[in-house]
Amino acid sequence: MIIKNGRIIDPASGMDKIADIKIEDGKIVGIGKFDEVTECINAENLIVAPGLVDIHVHFRDPGFTEKEDIFTGSEAAAAGGFTSVVCMGNTKPVMDNINTLEYFLDKAKKSPIHVYTIAALTLGFKNEKLSDMRELVKRGCVGFSDDGIPNTDTKLILEGMMIAKELDVPISFHEEDPMLNRENGVNHGKISDSMGLYGAPSVSEDVLVARDGAMCLYTGAKIDIQHISSGEAVDIVRFYRNQGANLFAEVTPHHFSCTEDLILEKGTLAKMNPPLRTSKDREKIIQGLVDDTITIIATDHAPHTEEEKNRDFLAAPSGIIGLETALSLGITNLVKTGKLSLIKLLEKMTVNPARLYNLSAGKIEIGAAADIVIFDENEEYVVGEFRSKAKNSPFIGEKLFGKIKYTIADGKIVYKN
Repeated sequence: MIIKNGRIIDPASGMDKIADIKIEDGKIVGIGKFDEVTECINAENLIVAPGLVDIHVHFRDPGFTEKEDIFTGSEAAAAGGFTSVVCMGNTKPVMDNINTLEYFLDKAKKSPIHVYTIAALTLGFKNEKLSDMRELVKRGCVGFSDDGIPNTDTKLILEGMMIAKELDVPISFHEEDPMLNRENGVNHGKISDSMGLYGAPSVSEDVLVARDGAMCLYTGAKIDIQHISSGEAVDIVRFYRNQGANLFAEVTPHHFSCTEDLILEKGTLAKMNPPLRTSKDREKIIQGLVDDTITIIATDHAPHTEEEKNRDFLAAPSGIIGLETALSLGITNLVKTGKLSLIKLLEKMTVNPARLYNLSAGKIEIGAAADIVIFDENEEYVVGEFRSKAKNSPFIGEKLFGKIKYTIADGKIVYKN
């Protein structure tokens, strides 16, 4: 296969030029100009970039496959330009044991894209005992997280960080102190007041980010703050990174695109943990993206059934799908507004997340796997159709820029539009 005349943007090397890419046996074998008669994709006036990497998705497999499974999740990822994803471990059974891990990895081998998984940091997400971290890494998990469940045992967390440092894998933390939240999914403020609720204050995130930043600095472990939503938390991450902590922060497209006001319009479709917060928080998040306090964009793709999301606000589960709109939200709300360059946006969606999880992904270079996304940054479309089993997106009907044309994984076209 030859990809002809595309604008190749590779954040890992800084490459930004018009050229062809030659692919053989699933690998990139040449970057330049090629005239051989072979399968050809005309990428003129299109962007050719490394396949996107999402380190925070929920494919609900095993245990909740009525919402999503490895294969439908992979199709959604490919439709969004992603060729590598890391799944969270809040499955049933929880991803804290070898049998569940091996089931997952065996099934993931059949996916058209690269599907990885973390394992639970604590057994059963109970915050009582660490999982067998060394054995789980040996068997193929790429990191640890009790995502969705805040870790509250400081001594246990410190022990886990020491082991993660030894193994050179990250721990990713969901930062909300449950003692400070009353109702999840809505920010404590004007919107929660109008709903007659107290909600989840930003300080519940801030105190845990401060705690884990301090322990990250102390241990030298590689720590990821998941789906950061509080502006003060961004400031705390910046402080510890400036002190030399091996601390990373990821932000979702919905947290840099929206504020708590969306709940009044979209109801449960805008319910998530941590919640959408104020315009001031959003401004600080964007500044964190600009100055590289926040180095990773990750979707927290969280499929739920229509029946679940149609419940009363307090009874409905938190979370939205995000794989198929992530790049477009970044282009529309960050690139088109002049906040980030396109290469900087792609850096946060390719090489940076790949490096955090030690993945062989996120680069366009000779010898690398031919994992590539081709898109039109200027084409506008209306959000409406999804490859995911779920439809719980607040962006349905929105006009966004950035249409995916092809996704290629290991040299094979896995999505074409």
